[in-house]
Amino acid sequence: MGRNVRHLLLTILIALPCGGAFAQLALVTGANSNISEISRAQAERLFLGRATTLGDNSPVTLIDLPPGQIRDEFYLRLTGKNPVQTRANWSRQVFTGRALPPRQADSAEQVRAWLIEDPNAIGYLPASAVAADLRRLLKIDD
Repeated sequence: MGRNVRHLLLTILIALPCGGAFAQLALVTGANSNISEISRAQAERLFLGRATTLGDNSPVTLIDLPPGQIRDEFYLRLTGKNPVQTRANWSRQVFTGRALPPRQADSAEQVRAWLIEDPNAIGYLPASAVAADLRRLLKIDD
């Protein structure tokens, strides 16, 4: 095998996501939130803009992490959509007036702060970042 071919194959292998390479993710809310549970189907509808309230018609404020690997992995695991498909979906929702995209935080710390101050807020974080001031609603697996 030529040197360039080996280099190309090594580059491709490094770029491929490994099953266990990503942190576990959790859908979370503030510890004092009125939201006590959510189904995976409800979470998917909310984060695709197909629903704006919970089953009991409670309003929900969705919070996104900034663009990056964790956000991309969250949407891929929850909705099966890659970043391009996710952006296209939200563009359609906004254009048709059906829904607004989640509020975008600058960091995981800002997500945590917003979840604590807004009892209707739902966001996601790496499971390792979920502390006592947050309530885990749903584990997001592959």
